[in-house]
Amino acid sequence: MAPMRPRMLSTALTALVLTLPALAVPANSAGAAPAWTLRWSPDPTRQGPDDAFETVEDDRAGSHPKGGPHIKVAGDAYRFDMHKVDRDSYSDRQRHEVTGNRTSPSDFLEWKLGQTWRVTYSMYIPKSLMATTTFTHVMQTKQPGNGTSPITVTSLRRVDGKQTIEHKVFDGNVLVGRTDLEPLQDKWIDVEYEIKIGDGKNGSVRWALKSGGKTVIDATKNGVDTFLADRVRPKWGIYRSVEDTSGSLRDTYLLLKNLKAYQLKS
Repeated sequence: MAPMRPRMLSTALTALVLTLPALAVPANSAGAAPAWTLRWSPDPTRQGPDDAFETVEDDRAGSHPKGGPHIKVAGDAYRFDMHKVDRDSYSDRQRHEVTGNRTSPSDFLEWKLGQTWRVTYSMYIPKSLMATTTFTHVMQTKQPGNGTSPITVTSLRRVDGKQTIEHKVFDGNVLVGRTDLEPLQDKWIDVEYEIKIGDGKNGSVRWALKSGGKTVIDATKNGVDTFLADRVRPKWGIYRSVEDTSGSLRDTYLLLKNLKAYQLKS
């Protein structure tokens, strides 16, 4: 039999492809694949801290009114100033933080049991914001309310004298990931954080950092506890102990921009 000409071969292949069944794609009951839906994206050039976040905890003990506001807009970013003299209502620590995701003057997002959320943002850590021997948190997730323990924390911690940035699940002190802090200071870095809210062993956490477009760390922990009660709420800012023994406490600041929150819809 004579060999098939190129045009005839192309026609035959097209006909074959058209008769093949479509590949199955995971979908929900409505037939759509799970997708991330943008739910929150504050713009510092138009929205101050009170408009962007559920609550603003700026020197709630009134320890340093002359230094305020400690949380404010600076250009296209949210700025958190921390002075060595600042104190929280507990005098062994300092706290200037914002919480939650405000979507209107009367409403905010609620992260609930069984849901999966992703937050992305850019963060600037100056060299004056140093890792400490005790806790220095720059991001947390918590159950709303006073006296509740964190669920997850991003911390600047000294490990064997070395400055690191790490993310942990608080229950069980589970380390998700850790990397050197100093190469990430005095520059904008990108953060991507995902949490599947699950009780007991039903939760998971992913934490990733990029610098200059290159992935520095991308770590995941499954089978962890990411729920206490009620709901989960993110927090950003500077929350640190004054009992550091390394001499690392300085007047300092933290910058955040490009904040976004996505919910996984299935």
